[in-house]
Amino acid sequence: MFNDTIALTGRSLKKWIRNPAAIMPGLFMAIFWLALFGSSFNPINLIPSQIGGTALSPVLVGQIKSAMTSVFGGAANYITFLTAGVIAFIVIINMAYGGIDIVIDRQLGYLNSLLNAPISRASIFSGVTQNFVKAMFIAVLTFAVALLIPNGVQLGSGFSVLSFVGVFVAFGLVTFGFACLFTAVAFSVRQVDSLVAIINFLAFPLVFMSSAMFPLGTFPSWLKGIAQVNPITKAVETVRLLIVYGNLSSAQLSTIGWNMLYLTAFAVILALIGYLIARKALKPD
Repeated sequence: MFNDTIALTGRSLKKWIRNPAAIMPGLFMAIFWLALFGSSFNPINLIPSQIGGTALSPVLVGQIKSAMTSVFGGAANYITFLTAGVIAFIVIINMAYGGIDIVIDRQLGYLNSLLNAPISRASIFSGVTQNFVKAMFIAVLTFAVALLIPNGVQLGSGFSVLSFVGVFVAFGLVTFGFACLFTAVAFSVRQVDSLVAIINFLAFPLVFMSSAMFPLGTFPSWLKGIAQVNPITKAVETVRLLIVYGNLSSAQLSTIGWNMLYLTAFAVILALIGYLIARKALKPD
């Protein structure tokens, strides 16, 4: 099974590497959300210097800015707050659309050949690894964009290699869980249009019903309850703590620990559900 999984994953990644244009949409999306949306929509810039022709005192402006910084989790600027959400958004969307290759393989007869070959269904489903690898590469690329753009993400003074690892462990867990789900969905449909419709129905609401783009405090009560149990929220809140603070208090470490446990359970449960769905769908045409 292991060798079959490696072979199938290697085939998909080779196709991806040989087509550099496949990476460009993720890069452009990162630049758009961080450099354009993150800069132009910075809520701090909405604070007026005067009202009705009367200038606001610097002290009052400073207090408003301090309050807004607190609302955004202590982030030095909106891009710092937004980075975690943008990475989550990009990896989930790219990973979801990665299932298009599976649908095309079915239409071309390649998947049917695999189903008639003497390899286990688990090996075919574990090809989810290729979607996971692609998504994590895009995540690292997006993080690099956030660091390089003018007035980009500002890391906390205590940010370290361990913090960097924690960032991508959190993203890795949520990415793996959704990779299993979306890969199973891709095995279950016969047309690309059907997959795209399902992705639009699931992926976008999942992202926007989380704290990826805006703090939970701005949500209405009914939506806040949903967002609080959304695994994307758990991932981005963990990443924000690591990015903004670096050196964490015991309370923050406890929050990260519980979030990681939540994300681990999510990844395991989605892997099981995805496998069961795919096993039922993986039948020769």
